[in-house]
Amino acid sequence: MANWHCVKKCGACCHLDPTDRPDLEDYLNPEELSVYLSLVGEDGWCIHFDHDTRQCSIYADRPRFCRVQQDVFGDLYGIEPEELNDFAIDCCREQIEGVYGDRSLEMIRFNQEVGI
Repeated sequence: MANWHCVKKCGACCHLDPTDRPDLEDYLNPEELSVYLSLVGEDGWCIHFDHDTRQCSIYADRPRFCRVQQDVFGDLYGIEPEELNDFAIDCCREQIEGVYGDRSLEMIRFNQEVGI
C-alpha cells in the first residue's frame, strides 16, 4: 500500500501560478486567497521557495493551506480521514506531472518514496 509523505527537494506544490488553479476561490476564504496571491512570484513560484536547495524557506511557519494535514484537507476540500492518503498522493502526482512532467525524475522519485 502506498503511503503519502512529503518528498524533500521536490517543490512541485510551491509552483503557485493561479492560472493553474482557477478554483482557488472555491476552497480558500478571502484572507487565505489574499495570502496565497501575495506568495506568488513573477515566475509563478512561491516567493519562499529556494530554487537552489529546492526547499521552502518558511516550512515551519508556512500557511495552513500549504499543510497536508487531516484538519486542513477536511476543512478545505471535505476529505474524510480515510481518504486523505490516496487524495494527497493523487494531488501530488497531478501537481508533479503539471510542473515537471509525468516521466520526470521528480515523479519517479515520488512514486518510489511513497511506494507506487
